[in-house]
Amino acid sequence: MDGEDDPMCSNGVEEDPEKPTSKSVGALGGEQLDVEAYAGLYTGRTKITRLLFIADRCGNEGMQLEALRMAYDEIRKSENSCLHREVSQKIAGRLGPNYLLDQAWSDAVDRRAELKKEKLENELNGYRTNLIKESIRMGYNDFGDFYYSHGQLGDAFKSFVRTRDYCTTSKHITQMCLNVILVSIELGQFMHVSNYVSKAEQTPDAMDPITVAKLKCALGLAFLETKKYKLAARKFLETGPELGNNYTEVIAPQDVGTYGGLCALASFDRTELKNKVIDNINFRNFLELVPEVRELIHDFYASHYASCLGYLENLKHNLSLDIHLYDHVETLYTQIRHKAIIQYTHPFISVDLYTMADAFKTTVTGLEKELEALITENQIQARIDSHNKILYARHADQRNATFQRVLQTGVEFDRDVKAMLLRANLLKHEHNLRASRK
Repeated sequence: MDGEDDPMCSNGVEEDPEKPTSKSVGALGGEQLDVEAYAGLYTGRTKITRLLFIADRCGNEGMQLEALRMAYDEIRKSENSCLHREVSQKIAGRLGPNYLLDQAWSDAVDRRAELKKEKLENELNGYRTNLIKESIRMGYNDFGDFYYSHGQLGDAFKSFVRTRDYCTTSKHITQMCLNVILVSIELGQFMHVSNYVSKAEQTPDAMDPITVAKLKCALGLAFLETKKYKLAARKFLETGPELGNNYTEVIAPQDVGTYGGLCALASFDRTELKNKVIDNINFRNFLELVPEVRELIHDFYASHYASCLGYLENLKHNLSLDIHLYDHVETLYTQIRHKAIIQYTHPFISVDLYTMADAFKTTVTGLEKELEALITENQIQARIDSHNKILYARHADQRNATFQRVLQTGVEFDRDVKAMLLRANLLKHEHNLRASRK
């Protein structure tokens, strides 16, 4: 079978895991991730790749074996002999005789794949001979599905893209785009995701709400991957409740709430946070599925920073096990913390650093370093009294600023009046008419 020697299998990147902290509810809560509940949110290939990602990163042998066991069972329901060999090698006999490499099963899958591929090739050649566009499109689609199910993502991508020349309706184009987007997300090619979301949105016919929601999520993931957190937040916030469990081969509704909530916290100002997140009725449906994220957003808006940062710390370990979010956890957390510090200092003329350090669960020395960085970046207008441990705000002189604005307004008024008088005199003496006659 062509290409079976080097199937394209996705895996997570090794990193040192974070230590779990305190208790929480649900699959994404604190302490230890409920692997079974988490895996139950997904279907298809992403369920397997997420389980393998957890196994590679969790740093806990019990959790690792549980993830590998579930991945093994899920792979046996599929046609992916490559992943079966990979998972069997990772398990290395630690789960007993029922979870060893089943060579007979792998060989049978490969034989069936050879026969099916030959059949698909014969059918496609017949369609090409007869020049039936719809049949050729279906033939390439079948090839794409075949390659995808066997883990050959590169070939699946090529097959789905080839259907583009044989699409005759907007529905066909949308389906082609969704297929390419699915494979591109698995491959980590998020530039293709953005391009094909754009192609789908340009189709002349109106799309159904579920498809619109899928495209919003896909584009949100693409923006998240490129660290455009504000754009990612907007796309997740625009995702309609129609998404439900209709896109579990890519993303769960809980993920929409988590990704959207954290990106919004890191990039929105208070007004946007209130209008676009807290008062967003549609997004509230997603936040209800992740109560920890909902509570930390409300705590942040209410300036309950200790509680907000506590929720974030509880979630940190499990978020670092998320296949799309792991690479952004530190950046998002830093941005959220900096926004909280800026927001905390804004109303005050002076702030006691001991009190502030207690509110942010840090040391005074550590807080001073954070404040120094923010002052240097001009995000906080203040100076630090290191001896007395007090932060003094540099508020603008409002009286002087008002006088300057009045003077500027006077200058502008004087200029406008002179210009009006000049124009009036030119019209009075018909200077413009004389110039035109010459």
